[in-house]
Amino acid sequence: MGSMMAAIDTAALVDWIRRFRDVIAEKREWLTELDSAIGDADHGANMARGMDAVVAKLDSAVPPTVDELLKTVGMTLVSSVGGASGPLYGTLFLRMGMAAGTVDELDAAGLAASLRAGLDGIVARGKAEAGDKTMFDAMAPAVDALDAAIAGGADLAAATAAAADAAAAGRDATEPLVARKGRASYLGERSAGHIDPGAASTTLLFEALARATAESS
Repeated sequence: MGSMMAAIDTAALVDWIRRFRDVIAEKREWLTELDSAIGDADHGANMARGMDAVVAKLDSAVPPTVDELLKTVGMTLVSSVGGASGPLYGTLFLRMGMAAGTVDELDAAGLAASLRAGLDGIVARGKAEAGDKTMFDAMAPAVDALDAAIAGGADLAAATAAAADAAAAGRDATEPLVARKGRASYLGERSAGHIDPGAASTTLLFEALARATAESS
């Protein structure tokens, strides 16, 4: 096992991004099913295309610093993902990179601060609040749980695991909600009874992060 990982370096961040791409590919049909119930039925395809483009970019060259790496991910997503998810996920990674700065690794507090900046970017871009039935409903609890775990002295692997659990709980809590933002809001009451696809893919993002930190420790 070795010592617990105290920081996430660019190699571990790339591992996270690759794991996210793999699980998006694996769950692509499920994400599409969720989106066909309340959206345009393209979330799975859009995210898979975007993450394939990101990994292709990283295969050709991995930027040496955390900020350049995350900004590359963000810009690639903005340019390759259709629908609302491209700008939102793109903003997440762009803001993360801006907050991270020119470093070659992030400690737990640095990772949490950059994810918080990403969340703030999504809020500014999408104007979503808790209970609107969007990716915010998985992302906000995950970032809060990450902060709380780190404040309580948890290491990176434990803190990211807590964040993934909180994301999943937030995702599941979107099922009974009536959507107030985005494409699903056009359905009104009929949007209830379905998990939000953006909250679902956000949970996959945090689960991939938890695995990347657990397995490189």
